[in-house]
Amino acid sequence: MYKSIDEKVRDGTRLSVEDAAWCLSKGTDIWQLGSLAHRMRCLKNPPDRVTYQVDRNINYTNICRSGCRFCAFHVPHESIRSEKSIKPELGNTEKTGWTLSVEEILRKVKETIDNGGDGILLQGGLNPDLPFEYYLNVLKAIRARYSGIHIHAFSPPEILFFSRKFSMPVEDVLRSLIKAGLDSIPGGGAEIFSESIRSLIAPGKCTGDQWLDTMKRAHRLGLKTTATMVIGFGETVSDRLDHLFKLRDLQDETGGFTAFIAWTFQPKNTKLENEIKQKGEAWGIDYLRVQASARLILDNFQHIQVSWVTQGMRLGSLALRFGADDFSSMMMEENVVASAGAGFRTNEIEMREIIETAGFRPVKRLSLYQNILHA
Repeated sequence: MYKSIDEKVRDGTRLSVEDAAWCLSKGTDIWQLGSLAHRMRCLKNPPDRVTYQVDRNINYTNICRSGCRFCAFHVPHESIRSEKSIKPELGNTEKTGWTLSVEEILRKVKETIDNGGDGILLQGGLNPDLPFEYYLNVLKAIRARYSGIHIHAFSPPEILFFSRKFSMPVEDVLRSLIKAGLDSIPGGGAEIFSESIRSLIAPGKCTGDQWLDTMKRAHRLGLKTTATMVIGFGETVSDRLDHLFKLRDLQDETGGFTAFIAWTFQPKNTKLENEIKQKGEAWGIDYLRVQASARLILDNFQHIQVSWVTQGMRLGSLALRFGADDFSSMMMEENVVASAGAGFRTNEIEMREIIETAGFRPVKRLSLYQNILHA
């Protein structure tokens, strides 16, 4: 099978379901798989170059009605008194609900720009107390004061939440957000598309098909988006195959995905912590296998990002030899996976050193991989 896939990589022939199953199988030699993925990565992107971005993840609220069992960040909406839900600072150590004010978000954007950042990732919980004008005002305020910043915001579950709460078609929600300043959409909320898994980990969230449909509608309106996948929920190889092939099919149709990012579920402090420990967590080798397989299966994706913020710098560095061409974002701020115990942090100097030590040339990029800033 290795020789067959090796020939397909060299010839540019698409992998079949059988090929992909071999890639994801635990019996497959991980180093052979990594070699194949790295070869494809070098065919699709400059072999000597690894890109990265300087941006910030701003979570505008931790109040959420979704109740995902894998999330250690959120505070259930039903436990919050709405008149106390507005809290402009994150400094509290108690598990209280908060929503950032527009001015607080603007302060964080300014800090990002002052530290060399050129983009922000804006995401939050599904907070029933916020009017649609809150989201529009946030975008308009950022765009008015910092016109050059790229706003990568509101994952499909948020978009669908807006649509249902405010009785607006998804397209109208997207058009309103674009008019207010939205530039692109993050791939959060995909988790794993298997409905049997989603019903256990996130019964209140959108389905996998709804996630895909929202991305399709966004792509048709000209928005670029990222795609994600989380492993370690007890899913099968078949579940992982289904997820990757559905992404490949949608990319064939729209071409709207800029990059794919995978990571392992972080169970600490979540309702699933003990359950996942009994089933068996996903480890570093599982992450490398999925990332390498994704590089081979997703032949219509240009970029594969490393998820160092969940996997750590050492594994992130190794992942650059398993199909990834991008070291993701410096991420000046991150709250969600940090709540689950993943406390990895870095700065631009360290990030460039890690890329260089791994044998590549670090290149700073913008959000949509355009206009490389400097080598």
